[in-house]
Amino acid sequence: MSEINSIAIVGGGSSGWMTAASLIHAFPNRTITLIESPNISTVGVGESTQGAVTQWVKSLGIDHKDFMAYTDASYKMSIKFTDFHKKGDGGFHYPFGKVYLGDTQYGAREWYMKKAKYPETPVQDYCNSFFSQMALVNNNKINTNKYGVFEEFSFYDASAFHFDATKFGLWLKDRYAMPRGVKHITKEVSEIKTDENGISCLVLDDGTEFNADLYIDCTGFKSMLLEETLGIEFDDESDKLPCNRAWAAQIPYVDKHKEIENFTNCTALGYGWVWNIPLYSRIGTGYVYSDKFTTPEEALEEFKQHLKEKKDPIYAPDRDFSNVQFKDIKIKTGIHKKLWEKNVVALGLSAGFIEPLESNGLYTVHEFLRVLIKALDKGFSTQFDKDSYTHECRTIFYGFMHFVQMHYTLSRRDDTDFWKYMTSQNINLEKETGYNQVSSTRRSVETTYETTSGIHCIATGHNNFTYGNYGKELFQSQTGQDVDLITEGFIFKSNKSKKKWEEEAEASKNHYDYLRENFHSEALNEEV
Repeated sequence: MSEINSIAIVGGGSSGWMTAASLIHAFPNRTITLIESPNISTVGVGESTQGAVTQWVKSLGIDHKDFMAYTDASYKMSIKFTDFHKKGDGGFHYPFGKVYLGDTQYGAREWYMKKAKYPETPVQDYCNSFFSQMALVNNNKINTNKYGVFEEFSFYDASAFHFDATKFGLWLKDRYAMPRGVKHITKEVSEIKTDENGISCLVLDDGTEFNADLYIDCTGFKSMLLEETLGIEFDDESDKLPCNRAWAAQIPYVDKHKEIENFTNCTALGYGWVWNIPLYSRIGTGYVYSDKFTTPEEALEEFKQHLKEKKDPIYAPDRDFSNVQFKDIKIKTGIHKKLWEKNVVALGLSAGFIEPLESNGLYTVHEFLRVLIKALDKGFSTQFDKDSYTHECRTIFYGFMHFVQMHYTLSRRDDTDFWKYMTSQNINLEKETGYNQVSSTRRSVETTYETTSGIHCIATGHNNFTYGNYGKELFQSQTGQDVDLITEGFIFKSNKSKKKWEEEAEASKNHYDYLRENFHSEALNEEV
């Protein structure tokens, strides 16, 4: 059993400063120090976050408006997946927030009754029917829902962010963590000394020896403390998610009103997918691909061609690409076998990483932090705490990894060796979680669905539902209800709701106009 009064975070960036902010908020009386190299540059491609980041921000007492201008931020209410099911599929959405079932008697299954009776119903209608904010997403509008017109939609809880991740880390450092007492050391760690308890001290480049009760590894894929020093092995999961590189670029705007979308667009290409992250001043984009199926040179050419095609969401014939630089970034999907070994805890890339489909990069940081703070709350740690941290975080990791895999395995694409490989995979869904996600998917699309998980949205977007003639007969035998009568009642009520949401959306502010008026005007930026 070890008392923990002093904590050293090694590594800065968004994960390091998110860790510092969370720890100083939870434990203001403990000594928390962040040590980072003055010579390590950040990737700087921008970051798209998941809906859960809003809860993390609120838990620290931070308001959206506090960092929007500083971080070049815009809002995000959904993720769109284009060409994932098949080429030219029109795409499908996974909106954040709660499902609205007020127009149903028997939950989301009533939409599948509608789809079975009217097969021409597009899959996009599913989210349009059950997520009121989709009217805003489809019109690229912002509405804080002050008057509750959009049922089950809480703007401040169901909106995430697009922002510059580097600037977000700097904002947390300068405006939150350090003012509350986090100490900051900008020096290289030249040597790491160990003993039977783990790390005994860090030797800095000026010869200073620094020690703490607990060391948190935020050194990125290098994992300098957990892997390089303590020798904890890495479970490579690239056979399941083989995308291991990304060509990243920053693209100038042509029409901000149109191009600053309130969702992240992901477009599937031949050997992976392209992200489109609209920050306020520029677009962050990149091609996540697998070099097991194509070369970096071929991937870059495919990416450049995609950016110039009319089907691309940011297509503009007069966009200037002359000064655009493309950076090749290497990534690896997997997680370490232990995440808390002796007196070292890993967070962020040092712990593990899933390819960034579903914007999970910062998600694992704040979710792992939640687990860590719970363990540290009593002021000391036991082996049980360490093992529990590893187990719970790996469960979160594998649950999310399996969710990402489903985006591929449910696809009908077979136009390249990459897609043939991805759609032929056998997902070992119970490896870490003991939870069969396939069974859950089947149940979720056939019964009342009241959680905020995105499984049902991804499954439906891929036309993965089983309700048909058999489902109709089964429903009627179980309930004694007339399926056709139930279906027509749902359609009538749903159409009425969608019309109301559409009218309110049309009267709402364009996303760009809302950002400019509230956060990004010249006058406001001068105050930041």
